[in-house]
Amino acid sequence: MAGAASRLRTARPGRERRPLPLPVRLLAMLCAFAFMVAFAVVLARLTLQPSPASEALTHTNMHPGRSLKAYLDQPELRDALRQIGGNILLGIPFGVLVPVVAPRTRGILRVLLLTAVVMLLVEFAQGALVTGRAFDIDDVILNTTGALIGYLLLGRRMSRAVHARGPRGSRAGKKPASGRA
Repeated sequence: MAGAASRLRTARPGRERRPLPLPVRLLAMLCAFAFMVAFAVVLARLTLQPSPASEALTHTNMHPGRSLKAYLDQPELRDALRQIGGNILLGIPFGVLVPVVAPRTRGILRVLLLTAVVMLLVEFAQGALVTGRAFDIDDVILNTTGALIGYLLLGRRMSRAVHARGPRGSRAGKKPASGRA
């Protein structure tokens, strides 16, 4: 009985989320876009900068988990944490900013898919074009995990605040469930 009352309190029909006022929404989107550009610059500098001293140490990794195992087998835990943590941290801004900048990417699967595609492109560019860098599927997995964390911690809430949806039947271009206009 208590569970039914709880559900009734949380599922209030007719109650909709109201978006922020237009000037605040525009400012939030502009800030998110600026941060996304800054993130892209940082991402490019971190991942696409040649590292000729590492050329002999680089290897392509197409097997998920292989690099993670190598990181964890290192004698210094600090080095493993830097590699794994750095790749996760690199994905977090993506999960936070993408749903704010591009509202059609809202939703966990869309954010993860977009992040994985972008990070795959970065890894392909590294492997094909940058001296001392190689493609590593574990980097893509860790970056996408970071995007998931960013989306769940902050991106979903920020996106909802900036791009709140009205009731289902009143969305632009959607017809009522009865099929009549």
